[in-house]
Amino acid sequence: MQPKHMKATLLAAASVFAASALAQQDSTTAGIEAYREALQDGNPADLYVDSGAEIWKKKAGPKNASLEKCDLGLGAGKVKGAYAQLPRYFKDTNKVQDLESRLLTCMEKLQGVDTSEIVKASFTSPKKADLVALSAYVSSESKGMKVKVSMSHPKEKEMYDMGRRLFYYQAGPYDFACATCHGQEGKRIRLQDLPYIPSAEGAAKGWTTWPAYRVSSGQMWSMQWRINDCFRQQRFPEPIYASDVTVAISSFMAGNSNGYPMQTPGIKR
Repeated sequence: MQPKHMKATLLAAASVFAASALAQQDSTTAGIEAYREALQDGNPADLYVDSGAEIWKKKAGPKNASLEKCDLGLGAGKVKGAYAQLPRYFKDTNKVQDLESRLLTCMEKLQGVDTSEIVKASFTSPKKADLVALSAYVSSESKGMKVKVSMSHPKEKEMYDMGRRLFYYQAGPYDFACATCHGQEGKRIRLQDLPYIPSAEGAAKGWTTWPAYRVSSGQMWSMQWRINDCFRQQRFPEPIYASDVTVAISSFMAGNSNGYPMQTPGIKR
């Protein structure tokens, strides 16, 4: 076979292979989406929503008080739509807080709970179980509402900027960053599509579906848990629960997601 004919044959074969691979990828993606849609019917997260609603109303702590007067940003006790506007600046703490850090504040102020043990506890510990259930409940009250995270306060802008810097920060034994997995379009690990967080659509895929029930582990995960696990997979030191580091990354994701509807609580593989 002449060299030019061989080259043409190889190019043709490569084109056929590429087309076949793309078709197979599209088929796989469609199959995964169908699987996820099927899971949405009867999401086990609903059980955590019900549990969280009960915990919200239950009197607890040294002050024997409920969380029904907790201010999540829209006024004391107002839950509807609150999650769609978090993280946000709170004047009483002079900090930008996400849902879980704010819930800790309410537990301390309203119930008199010492939250230091909750912060230190592992995510599988019963000490954090109430926070996960509360996250499911509060997030469910924003389902279908558009993300509306403010950047009007200087501290909100600072937190967003910190989150962006952390997203691209490379370190650890693998020299990884959040951007290693989520900084390019079309990346995937096994059957899991990786959202491109710098874009609005990609950030929304990552932000608006958490907290979520994870079928593979049979557990409900909060956003703090999800972020912590990303650090673990990068072999980074795991961040302190509800710390500025985790809130900053949430602010970056949420800020990029503005205008997209919340789909919480979600369900994941």
